[in-house]
Amino acid sequence: MPLERLQVIVPALAATDPLRLHLDPPAVIAAGRAIIAGMVDCLPAARPGRADRLRPAGSIAARLVPRLCPADPAPGLVRALSAALVLLADHELAASTLAARVAASVRADPYAVVATGLGAVGGALHGGASFGAEVMLRSAARAADAARAVGDLLRRGERIPGFGHYVYQESDPRAVLLMGLLRAAAPLSERLDVADAVMAEARRRALPAPNIDFALAALAAVADMIPGAGQAVFAVARTAGWLAHAIEEYARGTPIRPRGIYTGLLSAQDAP
Repeated sequence: MPLERLQVIVPALAATDPLRLHLDPPAVIAAGRAIIAGMVDCLPAARPGRADRLRPAGSIAARLVPRLCPADPAPGLVRALSAALVLLADHELAASTLAARVAASVRADPYAVVATGLGAVGGALHGGASFGAEVMLRSAARAADAARAVGDLLRRGERIPGFGHYVYQESDPRAVLLMGLLRAAAPLSERLDVADAVMAEARRRALPAPNIDFALAALAAVADMIPGAGQAVFAVARTAGWLAHAIEEYARGTPIRPRGIYTGLLSAQDAP
């Protein structure tokens, strides 16, 4: 899985940077550029035998494409991928950002901060939700299968991945924007029809609105990306945000140290 590769790539990059312990803002920004570029450029080609496509030049989105897409997607989908990277760069104190910020508060180096974020971002209730949505979309061969795909999950007592959000009670504006870009880029896509049908089935069942994880899964489906591509896009994008938070924590210079208050048994005599 791409995310698993990224979790190995970042520590390897750290071992090659003798300046990684320099924590002033210019050094962290320079390290951030190297980390994000390295995360992308160290991923293998999505299509075996096409290493010639892996030229480390152009935007991060353009460099991600041959690593996530076996075939070249339409230009509009590359623009949608670029927009997704911007939309996902930061989102206040999400779980991975809080974890990264705690690491930075004790002056962990930028690579360790990113590695901390990567450890949390794959959780099924965080960045990993896009993979669950990818699996759901792949289970529907055509739009007519959407009701079955959603119903099967509900009958098993599982949550519908990519729907609902802790912050957005109505709709996730990031998902709205990204889905709009997909419709403009690939209006005739059968995979987009499947995604729209899943959203319609969710509305029919009065489920929450789709979030950015679902829109990422739709992007991966429409662009015919490899499994787990949405998680990789999420992780690469959020790395920029984690490091921005790290710069703030380095300047603050005070460890984040929550206290735990014991609320259990008072003594051995109180045990049942």
